[in-house]
Amino acid sequence: IETINWPELGWALFQLLLVAFFSQAKEPVCMQRGDTENPQLSRDGDIILGGMFSFHSSWNDRKDTYIQKPLPLQCTSDLLSTFSLTDLLPGVSLGYKMYDTCGSIAQSIKVALALMNGNQIIFTAPEAPCTKPAQVQAIIGETSSSPCMAIATVIGPFNIPMISHLATCACLSDKTKYPSFLRTIPSDYYQSRALVYLVKYFGWTWVGAIRTNDDYGNKGMATFTETAQQLGICLEYSVSFFRTDPYEKIQKIIDIIKASTSKVIVGFLSHFDMDVLLHEFSLNNLTGYQWVGSESWIFDSQTAKMDIHHILDGAIGLYIPKAHVTGLKEFMLNVKLLNSSNNDLFTEFWETLFSCKFKELKSTAENPRECTGHEDLTGVQNSFTDMSLMPMFNNVYKGVYAVAHALHNILNCNKTCEKNVQLDPLMRILKIYFKTKEGDEVYFDENGDPAAKYEIINWQPRKNGIVEFVTVGLYDASLPPGKQLTLQNNSLIWARNSKQVPVSVCSEKCPPGTRKVLQKGRPVCCYDCIRCAEGEISNITDSVTCLRCPPEFWSNERRDTCIKKEAVFLSYEEIMGALLTAASLFGTCMTTGVALIFFKYRKTPIVRANNSELSFLLLFSLTFCFLCSLTFIGQPSEWSCMLRHVAFGITFVLCISCVLGKTMVVLMAFRATRPGSNVQKWFGPTQQRLCVTSFTLIQLIMCIIWLTVSPPFPFKNFKEFKDKITLECALGTSVGYWAVLGYIGLLSVLCFIFAFLARKLPDNFNEAKFITFSMLIFCAVWITFIPAYVSSPGKFSVAVEIFAILASSFGLLICIFFPKCYIILLKPERNTKKNMMGKGAP
Repeated sequence: IETINWPELGWALFQLLLVAFFSQAKEPVCMQRGDTENPQLSRDGDIILGGMFSFHSSWNDRKDTYIQKPLPLQCTSDLLSTFSLTDLLPGVSLGYKMYDTCGSIAQSIKVALALMNGNQIIFTAPEAPCTKPAQVQAIIGETSSSPCMAIATVIGPFNIPMISHLATCACLSDKTKYPSFLRTIPSDYYQSRALVYLVKYFGWTWVGAIRTNDDYGNKGMATFTETAQQLGICLEYSVSFFRTDPYEKIQKIIDIIKASTSKVIVGFLSHFDMDVLLHEFSLNNLTGYQWVGSESWIFDSQTAKMDIHHILDGAIGLYIPKAHVTGLKEFMLNVKLLNSSNNDLFTEFWETLFSCKFKELKSTAENPRECTGHEDLTGVQNSFTDMSLMPMFNNVYKGVYAVAHALHNILNCNKTCEKNVQLDPLMRILKIYFKTKEGDEVYFDENGDPAAKYEIINWQPRKNGIVEFVTVGLYDASLPPGKQLTLQNNSLIWARNSKQVPVSVCSEKCPPGTRKVLQKGRPVCCYDCIRCAEGEISNITDSVTCLRCPPEFWSNERRDTCIKKEAVFLSYEEIMGALLTAASLFGTCMTTGVALIFFKYRKTPIVRANNSELSFLLLFSLTFCFLCSLTFIGQPSEWSCMLRHVAFGITFVLCISCVLGKTMVVLMAFRATRPGSNVQKWFGPTQQRLCVTSFTLIQLIMCIIWLTVSPPFPFKNFKEFKDKITLECALGTSVGYWAVLGYIGLLSVLCFIFAFLARKLPDNFNEAKFITFSMLIFCAVWITFIPAYVSSPGKFSVAVEIFAILASSFGLLICIFFPKCYIILLKPERNTKKNMMGKGAP
């Protein structure tokens, strides 16, 4: 007894006053009294429900000492009547029995088995006789999860409800293993998830974790880890610890934390383990970490007093919502009833409270001061009068009243009651719903758990060195997702007394325009940021992929936005298009002018000398050659794409056919002057017309086949420029295009060969020389056109093609017709038959 931890005994004392097992006695009497809105337990009961037990854990300085204090069953209701509870269980008194198991699972099982076997101490006072109690109806306790699991396993077959006020392990919600277990504190399933949401709220994705190596810590951290993985939070390390572990294991944990890069530590620890760990942290000067704590230590004033090195400053965590039990403090300070009901307990409590000894027990060696029994309690400040534990007291209060309501419902009657009532508190407790006098709702879900609500506590150091536990938010699991967590960020204080939220990430966030690439062999929170490729973007932070821009869009230099591409084509409005249009119209006008001159002077020798019919046909075809270049300018359409290539192919073949006809006429004319030659009859006007028609018809057939098989069509070229769309005409089939172009080239080469052969024929005006020059220019233009066309991008390739058309057309027009126009207009004296025959004066 001398090694008792007195704060824990104070807690045991409170349990003695409220916590109970229930059973039925004889001769129940029905009485209806009190407030039906908020019913309370009866004050003046005269029927005893005996066999009440409570299980409680305490931690002592000497681990080889524990307390077992079975208290005798009383036949009065003096202890509970001090609460002025007047409405529930009228005519019924509640007996109790209390045990301190000292946190020992073995001791807990021993007590439970003794209870099941009916090994109870029956005490009857002469002035208040009572009957032997029947079977136990309910248990209030234990404070730890592991002993609760053991006790619930033992009493499960007996279907006796066990209501714990502090056992939070989520495993106890398994009704297949623990069918009779209930609790008035939320399951760690909700606490673990709430801690994850709290960590996620502040953007901490790289954290460490320390847990108590028991069911409470291991199960709670397992749920935390699973939920953290779902929300993208990584644990750099997760270590277990128990207060009895050897120093080497504790030092290993210290080394792991020192080597880590995370700045946030999640502590799923009991306050006993936290105290031991805090001492080791102080010795190793491990400060500056942001702690996130579970309810078992985050509100513990003793832990706060031990933190003299400010290791836990700014810690944040979850705790049971603040509560108030009316009259509890006044009851704690009124121990006269305790003295009258149990002198031994009063004596021990009083000596502990005032550090004295009563006269008959006085020991001058240890306690020189003598207890009088009349010491003043109003100024006492210690763990017995510390109302910061009120939420825990409230949980016990709810558990007792849950059983009371269940029994009240069973025993409730209108006029008469059954004398032998078969109690079934478990089923009744699972179905109850009531409000306490303070307005708190009490009910249990199908797993025997209450509604999960937590206050978010922040450790805020004050100037006097005292830590204040400030409520900065609330977590309510009953609300819809997204609204469960509410925080007051402006009132938070962080590690090192900072007001800036700490940063704890393995890798910085990837900005828009980049994507995450995981680092090999490391968790998913550790990654590198790779810039998106050309044509791809990521417009959000921490993107895992880059999205390709649609073809009509392009990515800017930052790779965070798709910008609509500008459609470009050779238009009439731009300078290059306007110049080419002007050149085309100018060539058309020149050709028309030459045709008018030739028409006016059509009867002159120089016009008639070289087949005026072919000359006019050549001028007609050159006009269309100049005009067809206009079809290449402007936005491509389905009709313009087909027209431009067909018009180009046919008009140029017609033009070259005329030139070829004129060349052959010149060449054959001199051949026909030889004696015995009949060549001239094969190259008369009819043959010339037939030749031109045949050559042109071949080209026309090839164009029809091209248009039928795979005609040219408008095409959007997205690859030419990253920020522009080039509108152009696709060839459909390149075979058709190059066949048309090759046929023009073939006729040009034949024409050049014939003109070259006839260049030295005797004549005052040898047209073959000028045709040779014109075809030389024509071939040179189109030979250079091929590489220029292939290498020119976008609309410039169209401009190259137009330039080749205009250049070759101007070459033919100038070389063939300008010398004749010069003679017609400026040298009319040379425009005579004699001069054309070479017989005129020089």
